[in-house]
Amino acid sequence: MGIVQNSFLYIFTTRIVLVVLNCLQESCAVSRDELSYFTILTFYGLCFYFLFSSLHTLTYCLQGKPLLARWPRLLQAMHRLYYTTICIMPAIVTIVFWTIIYDGTWFPKVRDAWANVSQHAMNLAFALFEIIIPRTPAPPSIHTFWISIIMILYLILAYLTNATRHFYPYSFLDPGADGAGSIGTVIAYIIGIWAGFFVAFFAFKYLVTLRIWLTESKWNMTGKFSKRDGTAIRNFPEDKPDDVEAAAVTIAPKSDV
Repeated sequence: MGIVQNSFLYIFTTRIVLVVLNCLQESCAVSRDELSYFTILTFYGLCFYFLFSSLHTLTYCLQGKPLLARWPRLLQAMHRLYYTTICIMPAIVTIVFWTIIYDGTWFPKVRDAWANVSQHAMNLAFALFEIIIPRTPAPPSIHTFWISIIMILYLILAYLTNATRHFYPYSFLDPGADGAGSIGTVIAYIIGIWAGFFVAFFAFKYLVTLRIWLTESKWNMTGKFSKRDGTAIRNFPEDKPDDVEAAAVTIAPKSDV
């Protein structure tokens, strides 16, 4: 089983175990309330991205054409945006948690330590894997617009949560004395995190560009392709005509989606 499939299984299992423990040790309402946290939504986003990635890989291996290539162009573009979000949002989650939320005291319970390391540290490792290993192209800058829309939608969710469930997912969104202390401070936090999204996006964009330049232009590492892929031209070694791993592969131009 590959790294992508194992990543999906780890994230999925982690969330299932935590949901069950919440129900057994506290209340099932805790798991419901967690759906208002950007951390948890991002973790689920990683989970289902790895699931879809596994399906695309499987169909490519079996048929030479990934499931993604058969989707309408709109869905392909949405999937590409999805990829961008799972690469940059874990970075924001990790930085905000360890610099703003974490109080410096390690978690007394093993369960809490495992949950926080998984969701606030390993999440970034999963994202870095997706940035460094696949042959994905650099994202278009228009994605910054859609990321801003997603951020606005999350803010709406956070304040709806306070209106309906009477708590703020993050204290820095609370203008009261128990939170940020003023509306101005809340706005400053929001602008700072919004700027962080832009920094994370362009760091991601140029890391991908660097990876493509190093692996494909400098090191000639064009990837491993399915024998059933009719879009790739392969020059197989004469003594091993079926050996894909040993083949020198020249690929067709990549799609812009």
